[in-house]
Amino acid sequence: MTFPRTYPAPKDFVRSAEWMERRWTAEESLGYTRWLATNHYENFHVASALLPKRLHQDFYNVYAFCRWADDLGDEMGNAAESLRLLEWWRQGLEMMYAGQTEHPVFVALEGTVKRHGLPKEPFADLIRAFVQDQTVQRYESWEDVLGYCRYSANPVGRLVLRLCGYADDERDRLSDATCTALQLANFWQDVAVDLDKGRVYLPLEVLRRHGYSVEELTALRFNDGFRRAMREAVGVARRLFEQGLPLVGTVDGRLAFDLELFSRGGMKVLEKIERQDYNVLARRPAISKLERVGLLASSFVRIASRRVA
Repeated sequence: MTFPRTYPAPKDFVRSAEWMERRWTAEESLGYTRWLATNHYENFHVASALLPKRLHQDFYNVYAFCRWADDLGDEMGNAAESLRLLEWWRQGLEMMYAGQTEHPVFVALEGTVKRHGLPKEPFADLIRAFVQDQTVQRYESWEDVLGYCRYSANPVGRLVLRLCGYADDERDRLSDATCTALQLANFWQDVAVDLDKGRVYLPLEVLRRHGYSVEELTALRFNDGFRRAMREAVGVARRLFEQGLPLVGTVDGRLAFDLELFSRGGMKVLEKIERQDYNVLARRPAISKLERVGLLASSFVRIASRRVA
């Protein structure tokens, strides 16, 4: 099999016997995760230019694991099939930690796990979150929503810390606050998008307390009840961002810049929601290119001033 310059998306890859039966060398596997991290249609900046170049491939490998799990959960078009494939992915994780690897993502990831001593739990927690997405579409309380974020968001932050050489309870606690806040900001930005998938992350108890119903939400009805519920939701996310921000001052300047930038970007999303009077049903709040440049500059100034001080 001659390897092309492009590869099928995970949802197509897993349906192809040709791709699934191919035995991958370590070099081919590293090339695949690098391609996936830099070319996937839902790509994000997994290796900032400010992160050490020696860590780029490790970030590609961790990203590829997350991307595959996410796609197996959300891109298959059938909950039963997603659950079957997520169990297959979990078994692949177990096999990797037992020293048996076949899939290119696990072939590449195995070296990263060994170099950095990455525990299995964060990876397993992420799979658990994607399984939960197939089986739970409503959350009764803040405790339930934050419990979901414990598996869907917090493991990513802990993996990033481990890749950068940090492994202590206090940094983990601050990272968890930041990652949960980022997850919530994304939820509040994408209320209407998640509705298309049948998911509601605003706690039902909060909606009821403010005199709003899921039926009204499904109809995209904006009123004072929804406004009050969103105001509370934005406040919860902002407090978590504030709790997590001290993490920036406890890590190396390169990672600190990324953490500052992500946190300020998430807080900017909350600000945009407030500026449009909490009506995320009519228009998705988004950060413009000019605002991104401003965030980049302000984050750089904050980090530089901290280092000087």
